[in-house]
Amino acid sequence: MVIFGTALLAACYLAGIAVGEAIAALIGVKANVGGVGIAMLFLIAAQHFLQKRGLFPADTAKGVTFWAMMYIPVVVAMASIQNVIVAVKSGPIALLSAAGAFATCIFFISAINRVIERAHIASSPLAPTTDDHDPAADLSVAPDHR
Repeated sequence: MVIFGTALLAACYLAGIAVGEAIAALIGVKANVGGVGIAMLFLIAAQHFLQKRGLFPADTAKGVTFWAMMYIPVVVAMASIQNVIVAVKSGPIALLSAAGAFATCIFFISAINRVIERAHIASSPLAPTTDDHDPAADLSVAPDHR
C-alpha cells in the first residue's frame, strides 16, 4: 500500500534527524548536522534491503516515489530556517566545511565518472590499432553468379 511507503520514509526521516542531532551534540554544534541527507541514505538502504527480500511491492514504492519528488522543495524549506549569517560570523569553520564538502563531491563524481567510462570502454569492441588496416576489406561484395 502507498501508506507503507510514506511510513517507511517517515521512519527513515526520524532516524536521520536523530542521528544528525547526535552528531551535532558530539561535535558541539547547536544545529542538526546532515539529518536529511542521512535520512535519504537510510531510505536507500531500507529500499534495497526490502527489495532483495521481496518485501517492497510496487504500491509501497509509490508512496516513496511521491515524497522523493518532493525532496528538493523540502530541503529548500529546511535550509531556509538555518541561520547562515550567524554561522558565517561565528568563524571560518562554516566556509571551510562548505568548501570541503564541495571538493569532496567533485572528487567522488569525477571518480565515479572515470569508473563508468572505463567499464564502458572495456565492454565495447576495440577498434583496429594498426595503420595497415584496409577499410575496403571490410566491404563484402557478393560474387556475381550470372
